[in-house]
Amino acid sequence: MTLTLFITLILIAIRILTFGILIHIVVLLIKALRKYIRTSEVRKEKSTTKKSLGEAIKENRMRCRMTQEFVAESIGVSRQAVSKWESGTSDPSTSNLLALAKLFGISAEELLHNSN
Repeated sequence: MTLTLFITLILIAIRILTFGILIHIVVLLIKALRKYIRTSEVRKEKSTTKKSLGEAIKENRMRCRMTQEFVAESIGVSRQAVSKWESGTSDPSTSNLLALAKLFGISAEELLHNSN
């Protein structure tokens, strides 16, 4: 009888422990989801900034009457890279951003401020 009671107590302890682990996982998932939901504004702003930087690059390129190919050759990248920057698919590196600003005859700060 004591062996049966001991086994029953162990099974109850295992069930309680399993239930506790499941509750902990659910709490962690809820916290993660709440944090993700709260950052939606940041994600929207980031995507807008990327798009705006691309628009600023294209606007300056057009203002200077340059083709994507000319810009690419001038700063030593592919035409596809310039296209990706303008479409917002990717961002130029810092050195490429500085080269773009110099090519357009403006400061890097102006190029970045025009992207807001």
